[in-house]
Amino acid sequence: MAVNSTVEQKPSGIFQVVGQPIIFTVSNQPAVANETRVKFCAEVHIGTSIPNTANSNDLKGVFKTTPNSAGVGMFDLRNVVENYVKADNMAADGSAYKAIATSLTNRHPIHLIDEFSLSDNLGRYMVIQFYVEYLDTDPTSVDYNTVRKFDGTVQNAGPYFIINGYLKHTDILERAASSPYNDYGYNLERFFLLNSDGEFLTNAPTTQYANINDYGTLSLVTNTIDVNNIILTYYDSTNTFVGSEQVVRNSTNGAWDNPFAAVSKNQILHFGCFPANLRGDGTTTFAALVSTIEGGYITIQARAGFSPMSKQYRININCPNTKGYESIRLCWLNQWGAWDYYTFTKKSSKSISTQGSTYQQLGGTWNESTYNPDSFKGGKKSFRVNATEKISMNTGFVSEADNVMFEELINSPEVYELQPFQTDVANSLLNQYVTPVRLTTSSFTRKTIANDRLMQYTFEIEKSNTLRTQAI
Repeated sequence: MAVNSTVEQKPSGIFQVVGQPIIFTVSNQPAVANETRVKFCAEVHIGTSIPNTANSNDLKGVFKTTPNSAGVGMFDLRNVVENYVKADNMAADGSAYKAIATSLTNRHPIHLIDEFSLSDNLGRYMVIQFYVEYLDTDPTSVDYNTVRKFDGTVQNAGPYFIINGYLKHTDILERAASSPYNDYGYNLERFFLLNSDGEFLTNAPTTQYANINDYGTLSLVTNTIDVNNIILTYYDSTNTFVGSEQVVRNSTNGAWDNPFAAVSKNQILHFGCFPANLRGDGTTTFAALVSTIEGGYITIQARAGFSPMSKQYRININCPNTKGYESIRLCWLNQWGAWDYYTFTKKSSKSISTQGSTYQQLGGTWNESTYNPDSFKGGKKSFRVNATEKISMNTGFVSEADNVMFEELINSPEVYELQPFQTDVANSLLNQYVTPVRLTTSSFTRKTIANDRLMQYTFEIEKSNTLRTQAI
């Protein structure tokens, strides 16, 4: 008699970050007790829409394990699924930069978007199909001495929506509140924008700082179409209200393709809400305030109609730097696969180190009709010089709320230096805005007001791209 496999344990919740053990436990006691060479099999289907396990369009692989001493099969699929999600570095088609629509020929970094951008790479749907195979040892069977499926039917788990995030050891795991109680996981519901306690995909404090020309985004989970607008309010340095605007999600500002379609690009949105993004195409309310709002601030909140659906985030706009320090703005991939930003406005120093290959050059001319003792020839020469730039930078006085953000900066696999708003040349490829860097600061000591009173941090970066000069 055909007996279905049973999924005894699985991750709880639909949304899952890939940087954690993704454990499934499967049982089939009749197969384990009665058959030979039993293996539990897991077909992993991952796609931009909910996979149909009846076909192999989204099949990424079949993984097998033998029963353990308890007679069950255990799978940890982390190493498999984390290969199918990654950071959104470029804006999706349908978004815009300075009112120029993003397309295959007009590609824009995600940090520069005017309003919204869909998510191309950050999330995917996943369904796992489980079954049991065994060696048929019945000499009367047509499948004698071959491997065959034990079940007449298979068992599916999912769909799940996986995102390019990870869990820290301090993140609290919860057991499922209903059967099966073996399921457990991290509760991501704080990112579901269901009321005024909802959060964007960041652990950064709700109050951040930026210069008037700084770019940046906040990212939000859009598992509901009820969140249909973001309200922006503007205040000057005297805390006086000077304007507001509502950005409504629609098909013309990069917010969605089809809001009712279960496709991965609709599930997470990026929103350009820092000063340089808001001045964008020059037609926003904020664009008229650029010359007067320094020292003021911006508030950002997701809403359903007029009802708040997230916490209110605030961006304080730094006053002009009167000491002549060059601001350095970094962006990095945070715990949840979105981007965090920080502008270092205090003293910074740049150094350039070079490394090259040398050779010994003959003096004079040896390949002409007569010898000429040219003075620029001869001696030890550099064949090529490669230059690497390093920057050491300092924060101002910060609060303890910034500690988590700086810890994620130290741990992030992707860190970039982000250039400010500028006038672009015609047909620019925009390659000047985002520069990959490597954080060479390898340790971070968390400071507290009780221990350290005034808190400042110093970080050092090295530009990843080596300047390759001419060859002699």
